[in-house]
Amino acid sequence: MCGILFSCTDQKVVDSSDCHYADLRRRGPDSFKTIQRQILGKRPNSAREANSCISYLNFTATVLSLRGNLVVEQPLEDAQSGSILCWNGEAWKVNGTTIVGNDAVVIMNLLVEAVGSHYTSSMKDKAPDGATTEAVLDVMSSISGPFAFLFFDAKSQMIFYGRDPLGRRSLLHNIATDGALSLSSIYQHTGTDGWTEVEAGCIYRFDLGNSPSTINNPNSPEQIFHSVQIPQGSPCIFALTKLQRPSFPGLNRASRRSDLSTLDIDSATISELAERLQSSLSLRVQNIPYPCSTTETSTCIAVLFSGGLDCTLLARLIHDILPLEYDIDLLNVAFENPRVVRAANTNASLSSASAYSMCPDRITGLSSHAELLRVCPGRKWRLVCIDIPYSETLTHRPHIVRLMHPHNTEMDLSIACALYFAARGIGTIVGQNADNRNIYTTTARVLLSGLGADELFAGYTRHATAFDRNGYQGLTDELGLDFNRVGKRNLGRDDRVISHWGREARYPYLDENLVSWVLELPVWKKCGFGETQPVEDKELNFKPPYFEPGKKALRLLAWKLGMETAATEKKRAIQFGARTAKMEAGKSKGTQELFMALTVPE
Repeated sequence: MCGILFSCTDQKVVDSSDCHYADLRRRGPDSFKTIQRQILGKRPNSAREANSCISYLNFTATVLSLRGNLVVEQPLEDAQSGSILCWNGEAWKVNGTTIVGNDAVVIMNLLVEAVGSHYTSSMKDKAPDGATTEAVLDVMSSISGPFAFLFFDAKSQMIFYGRDPLGRRSLLHNIATDGALSLSSIYQHTGTDGWTEVEAGCIYRFDLGNSPSTINNPNSPEQIFHSVQIPQGSPCIFALTKLQRPSFPGLNRASRRSDLSTLDIDSATISELAERLQSSLSLRVQNIPYPCSTTETSTCIAVLFSGGLDCTLLARLIHDILPLEYDIDLLNVAFENPRVVRAANTNASLSSASAYSMCPDRITGLSSHAELLRVCPGRKWRLVCIDIPYSETLTHRPHIVRLMHPHNTEMDLSIACALYFAARGIGTIVGQNADNRNIYTTTARVLLSGLGADELFAGYTRHATAFDRNGYQGLTDELGLDFNRVGKRNLGRDDRVISHWGREARYPYLDENLVSWVLELPVWKKCGFGETQPVEDKELNFKPPYFEPGKKALRLLAWKLGMETAATEKKRAIQFGARTAKMEAGKSKGTQELFMALTVPE
């Protein structure tokens, strides 16, 4: 993982605040490096289009080293071609083949080789029209795994940048009125707010050497580009559509026939789900470097742990993959919510309970931790209780607002607060003497998240509502909407907030192979809407377990693996489970925009 910062301007010196550099270093504490270039090119859309101008390119990257045995500094620079790569991602596979070693080096070599193959001795300065673009797209569309990247092809003087089809890594861009292009993993305070998220699944091309009349040749194969509105006088940018979710099939919209059997523990779907989820996890939890300074409590992996179904199932499956000597931290966050505390103080039965013990996620966290200890003995499961006083929430709130930008609603803030403090990983360990609870900080640099399970397996309340209103058609329509907007709504924001602590979030439910398989499943093999609930057999004194319809396939798998309590837990949004929602009195809605200034600390 890394932090990316790039600018292309006609100014030699680019101003970036110390605060912004500090936040980038937090994302990548292992390396910090800058490369500067000057490019002589044409200024398109200008009054004198043929005139040449100098563009100053600044490439900066910080690195959190999680692949290979050595820290590989970025930006990467190819000595022969002069091309440059900033890579923030985890390429698990290329064209279906697992990558061994440092993935940034592999991707750089593939890009240089692919682009270079179009140059011959008679074409040293220019490749065939569209060939460079096609070469870059072919490489990027062959990657399985999360990424945001910036690639400068020195020969064609083209800059390519973009995010993976699901948008699992953050990248923002800003095009100023004078045509300057800026890219950053996180929001940069520049006095004017033009920062927007790079669209997930798209690659953008920034051409420093050609005018629009050259690029927009109607007969050119580069008509796969769609023009993006930019200020007059700016260099020309085109959005590429070839990478728009190329590997994902359409959602299966078949309706369930009445003669089909009910989904149960012995269904073939549940066995295949276990295999595919375990395969996804194996890529994400193995070969993670241990911290440099190891202690008896050192660990390399942790789970963002509410105690709910999705994260508990991940923890249970990890147990079958990693040797027992690997400790696993379970990060459970709870907040002091003044509104809830005031209500509790009026209830005699609740007034003696702490603000944190009343949080629903703390209750389920303790329950699922106890179940893991029982079902998976022999491993050290550390439940890290992260208690956040209201005063601390207020202190960090301006910084959280800046990190999550351009997301800017009450719901964004509620979710971001929970992830921010959970990822910080500072709390106390369950089982310690109550009178001598030492503060513990996780050493894990990889955090597993259950995000994606609700979108794929129909876990939200709105999915039940959609089914009630319009049956399977309504349900599949809602699932399609959720999947298509997961990158825009969640993942960029979450990456900016979590990575602030020098840790990387990984999403096993969003593995490309698993996602494709789930999308092709008929909806009744993912959830239990429309099923008839089993009836209790009083003669045999047998009462079958009740599973909520949402995410029934995951619930059955958890039950099959012995996690019976977790399998029946109700869905609860993180902001309500951790109590970050509605901290102040009032009637604000989750969709309401914030009115906090984006300030930079002095």
